[in-house]
Amino acid sequence: MPEGPIHYQLLVLLWQSVQHELGDRALVSADQFLYFDPTNPKRCLAPDLAVRLGQPPVLVPSWKTWELGAPHVGVEIVGDWDKTDSTTEQKLERYRQAGILEVVRFDPSGKEPRLRLWDLFDGDLVERDLSDPEARRCDALGLYWTIVEVPVLKSTLRLSRDKEGRDLLPTPAEAAEARFHAEQRTANEARRLAEAERAEKEAALARIAELEAELARKR
Repeated sequence: MPEGPIHYQLLVLLWQSVQHELGDRALVSADQFLYFDPTNPKRCLAPDLAVRLGQPPVLVPSWKTWELGAPHVGVEIVGDWDKTDSTTEQKLERYRQAGILEVVRFDPSGKEPRLRLWDLFDGDLVERDLSDPEARRCDALGLYWTIVEVPVLKSTLRLSRDKEGRDLLPTPAEAAEARFHAEQRTANEARRLAEAERAEKEAALARIAELEAELARKR
């Protein structure tokens, strides 16, 4: 089903950040059909984000688990048409059949719970208790799921290197902006040091001039 612009922007924001961080050592797809039964092409799903570590970062027209393996992580960003419990259960069953190790469901509408996580255990998906911040850790990726409030989009799902959600994986645009500001800070600090050094030299020269003038008067 087609989604609106907010859903698309949420998807792209998450995908770009993960691709930027892991794209050289993982297969990362966004809203791409994933097939898990070679005998029945109708048995498929389309995670908003799917990640498999250790797989060469190749472009594939479709993800077939019997060729590429199942994703380690699959993410569903809830849209207007799939908010019902029955739709969630149907999707979870397909994720279970596909063998995806960690399933993430994010509801950006603000309805609680906004974030739900499941782990594949003994062939069944077991939901986590997220009362402990450590439970938001994505074991496959070694990162933490976090919800970030931003203008316009409001709630966004991101991955962070710390459980507090302060060290987010940046998108390429965010990384470029961070580099720009870091370079600006470095340039400003270099100018500050140069100005301080120049002022120190000028003060030393002025002091020398004063001493020379004082010696001249005494002579």
